[in-house]
Amino acid sequence: MNANVARLMNKQINMEYFSAFLYLAMAEWLLQNDYVGASHWMFVQYREELNHAEGIVQYLRRVGEPVELEVLEKPKKDFDSILSVFQEALAHEELITASINEIVTAAMEAKDYSSVKFLDWYVMEQVEEEENQKDNILGVECAHGHAAALMHFDAKLGTRVFTPEPIPFIN
Repeated sequence: MNANVARLMNKQINMEYFSAFLYLAMAEWLLQNDYVGASHWMFVQYREELNHAEGIVQYLRRVGEPVELEVLEKPKKDFDSILSVFQEALAHEELITASINEIVTAAMEAKDYSSVKFLDWYVMEQVEEEENQKDNILGVECAHGHAAALMHFDAKLGTRVFTPEPIPFIN
């Protein structure tokens, strides 16, 4: 594996673990502010991000590259509103998308086609991740500050179930 691709993959592992901790912090803020369903949704997101990190770890191990973990920065823990939580989650997912695209570009330039193929799943996963956050933003905005509508949306978010996603070539 090209050294730059390996470096970027390791950077992505750390970004995925940070994502997990950020979503856990968001889940805690939501819970403390009585958004039990949204907190559950974010906790599921936390678990999903751990799965994403572990997929890249397993890929690097499979191709014989060392995994290099870094110290993670402390995630933000205070938010203005449920809307700001989902807006910040969307901005974060857009950052993750850009990072994955950077790895794909580096892998293509290095003619590392197995890494490109492996990363295809992550590219499409990011489409879903951004779409989910946009849907959450829309759900909060559609409530227009009406408590009953927001409570209904919060309850809907609480129905999300964590199912570990099989990452191709790993699971």
